[in-house]
Amino acid sequence: MRTETKTELLIQNGWTFRFRQAEETPSRVLLLLHGWTGDEDSMWTFTRNLSPRYTIISPRGPYSAPKGKGGYSWRKIKPGTWGAPTLEELRAAADALVSLVDKWLASVKITSTTFDIVGFSQGGALANTIAALHPDRVDKIAVLSGFVPPGVDELLKPHLLDKVSFFWAHGTQDDLILFERARQSIAILQQAGAQVTLCQTETGHKVSKDCRRALEAFFQD
Repeated sequence: MRTETKTELLIQNGWTFRFRQAEETPSRVLLLLHGWTGDEDSMWTFTRNLSPRYTIISPRGPYSAPKGKGGYSWRKIKPGTWGAPTLEELRAAADALVSLVDKWLASVKITSTTFDIVGFSQGGALANTIAALHPDRVDKIAVLSGFVPPGVDELLKPHLLDKVSFFWAHGTQDDLILFERARQSIAILQQAGAQVTLCQTETGHKVSKDCRRALEAFFQD
């Protein structure tokens, strides 16, 4: 069991991000996407027991959160619209992140053309956006307390996600992203051919211990 994560902070190609180099070869890339007001440090708690074969990249969102909130966002902030970023608002970040991964793959000489993602809340919405725009680039995606953004559902045609596996963790007491919205989002992904494993617990807008263990198992398969 892994209990320690050693990371480095880099500023490259317009991004600020932390990374952990894989300890085993062949290596795969895991992209961590924080939620609203998060940063490049927010998501490492979910990686402590993941396989040492992962090279992990955790970027900082490109937009500052509103004054007084701190942290960062994956889209420009619009008052009153936190819960519903759209495809068009997230498209630029989705495309830029795929480019970041490509450059990183080349720099560390990883030959895989696909990568995996863990995204929390707004980061989960962004993960779904990446899957819809670049379905051939992802293998496994973990969406934690997230949703499918408006507009993304229109891209998710039958069989588009036949080769993508999803893990979805959501609390039934989540009052920021309602559990019913999670159910609707999962149905949309399944209609596009995705295999989705759901971990639901009686929690709020966070990931329970049971779902953390299930998340680790998902990435061990």
